[in-house]
Amino acid sequence: MAESPVLLNKHEVERLLSYDDLIPRLESVMGKFSKRDSSEMIQPVRSVVPIQQHSGFLGVMPAYLAAEGILCTKMVTFYQRPEGSSLPSTQATVLLFHPEHGHVTAIMDGEAITAKRTAAVSAISAKLFMPALSEVLCILGSGQQARSHYDVFTKVFKFKEVRVWSRRREMAHRFVNDLQGPVRVCSSVKEAVTGADVIVTATGASEPVLFGEWVKPGAHVAAVGACRPDWRELDDVLMRGAVVYVDSREGATAESGDIILSGAQVFAELGEVINGSFPAQREKTTIFKSLGMGIQDAVSAKLVLEKWNSKH
Repeated sequence: MAESPVLLNKHEVERLLSYDDLIPRLESVMGKFSKRDSSEMIQPVRSVVPIQQHSGFLGVMPAYLAAEGILCTKMVTFYQRPEGSSLPSTQATVLLFHPEHGHVTAIMDGEAITAKRTAAVSAISAKLFMPALSEVLCILGSGQQARSHYDVFTKVFKFKEVRVWSRRREMAHRFVNDLQGPVRVCSSVKEAVTGADVIVTATGASEPVLFGEWVKPGAHVAAVGACRPDWRELDDVLMRGAVVYVDSREGATAESGDIILSGAQVFAELGEVINGSFPAQREKTTIFKSLGMGIQDAVSAKLVLEKWNSKH
């Protein structure tokens, strides 16, 4: 009879999952994904169930990595909350299965995994695409993704200035007060992004908040919000004028309103750049449109379980 699954809460996942371990694993798995060897890796496009009465969605993200022996699925809910709501916009749970026997080996908090793996992949994109001399980081948003992006970007890179904007100014100040180091709260998106070398958009916006006329030529944008085909964070000028990279072509053309509604062309997947089959056009304005992938959750969850097992 199968043993009871390991149960890991958010605090435990955050403690066990380090960026130093996570980033190399994500680079490796995304490179493998972009080679499209279907026997090696199976990842359907995310299934989404609308919850119309409550302005929400349930997403299911399964993945099987044969070589690594990982069978995993994440279940995530995401909601458009009214302004002032104390409820989180996203909540998630990750299940790891025994690939051969089929039973659940671990159940763990998916919010910490989502926040850390998303930020880590954005950092990988910045490593490849941001200007060689990047001094100013701008973060649009003040939620969990904004915090995880601040943590990894200030860990991996050295910026002279960090700027933050949030639709609710008091949330921006609350976010900044929890951080270590000098961070400036800006009163408008334009003020925040003008002259910035790297811009992270981690908002709950469904209409564009970042406009191409404000973005300095050669800047890098890591866009992690707007995960529905009718939601956007970036305007047409920015989308059409930049070199656009994605995590998955299939996911981006099915789910990203920024890409679908602008008609922008996808230049390459991040994994294709990691593999060397497409160039990193660092000298141009670049966008990495991140939607998240089941394989990212899978390798993250496996890493967490390995760390837990090594301590028990």
